[in-house]
Amino acid sequence: MTSTATDNPLARPGEDAEVIVRFDGATKTFVTGKGKGRREVTAVDDVTLNIRRGEIYGVIGYSGAGKSTLVRMINGLEPATSGEIEVDGRRVDGRTEEQLAPIRRDIGMIFQQFNLFTSRTVAGNVEYPLIRAGWSKDKRKARVAELLQFVGLSERAGNYPEQLSGGQKQRVGIARALAAQPKILLADESTSALDPETTQEVLNLLRRANREFGITVVLITHEMDVVRSIADRVAVMDSGRVVEEGATAQVFSAPTTSTARKFVATVSHDEPDAEELAYLSEKRQGRLVVIDIRQGVDVGPVLSAAAARGVSFRIVFGGVSVLQKQSFGSLTVDLSGEPHVVDDAIEALSQVTTVKEVSA
Repeated sequence: MTSTATDNPLARPGEDAEVIVRFDGATKTFVTGKGKGRREVTAVDDVTLNIRRGEIYGVIGYSGAGKSTLVRMINGLEPATSGEIEVDGRRVDGRTEEQLAPIRRDIGMIFQQFNLFTSRTVAGNVEYPLIRAGWSKDKRKARVAELLQFVGLSERAGNYPEQLSGGQKQRVGIARALAAQPKILLADESTSALDPETTQEVLNLLRRANREFGITVVLITHEMDVVRSIADRVAVMDSGRVVEEGATAQVFSAPTTSTARKFVATVSHDEPDAEELAYLSEKRQGRLVVIDIRQGVDVGPVLSAAAARGVSFRIVFGGVSVLQKQSFGSLTVDLSGEPHVVDDAIEALSQVTTVKEVSA
């Protein structure tokens, strides 16, 4: 398959990587109703962000956060009300359909509900954008065979969508989106209709497309587990605004907004909730503290020193994960011993990490 990858397609884009998608104060407002019932709804509100060439960029938010509108602004399907949007050095905002056509040829898109043509075979669905792009019949045939092999559906070329599973339909959607060799792939809730196992298969395919062919992937989702599995960086949206952005490991390990913390909690349940805390408090022998664990934090020596002074400790809750070579999580520890020695242990822990004493 023809590739737009760099000399080392496995290398992840760094902070100095070229920007391929740029939002600068971009806003999208919809007008609903008429007369006295007329009102404006701001779906995307003054968004400024940069997506780097060759990365997998996640955009996460709850329903109504504006994430799907944001991704449709990249290819001009939703024109910006104000602000600037630039794709691969070309302005998207304020362009006519005719002016948008060459920009859209460099952008592929896959959808939650697959959007396959039911009257066309698998091969016919993949071939369709090549017909629109004016490829010759021989080139189309070779390209379709190449893509179906890539997504593992060569034997299904003559089948129709109704004969496929959900995961197979999405793989056809990916092959179709890759057909015209785009530079950017937009995936709008592309795994929401799939079971967990099939979701991982689709995510692995997106990762392969990104790493083997250098395609920039913009992934829209409401599932933090999807972001954790695949994204290099993530933007968290709430009420049309980007409220937090950064490397995925950074957002997971130290979320700074309540919206991000809620998403992280859905997949990183390393701190007890109220019910669990009530149970732990009932069974505790001493004082319960939650110890923040991050890359470079070593609490072992502190706990060993405390143990030498007669403090006993039990890990009663928690977990530590590794993402993008960064460790993060928390441990809830039951510390018991002489009160002043336990005080000293907590103080010593607070010198190396964040410590929070908890009770029901």
